[in-house]
Amino acid sequence: MMKNFKIMLPTVAEAKEFVAAATKCDFDIDVYYNRVTIDAKSILGVLSLDLTRELTVTFNGENEEFEAFLAEKASKKRTAA
Repeated sequence: MMKNFKIMLPTVAEAKEFVAAATKCDFDIDVYYNRVTIDAKSILGVLSLDLTRELTVTFNGENEEFEAFLAEKASKKRTAA
């Protein structure tokens, strides 16, 4: 089952943490912004995105630690009423 998360990575340090967490997973993870698709395990790819915008992360796998990380980075827009 394909999973989607909307996250914010406003700093370079958070982007590095995201890539490190993604690298520990044994499945493919993609990051989308507009029509651009980036491999989440690529630090250069992730840093090339506009980090001031909401990013969509999609993957088809199970990793509780990674999903907890994504929940922590969930964009505030999405949780606001």
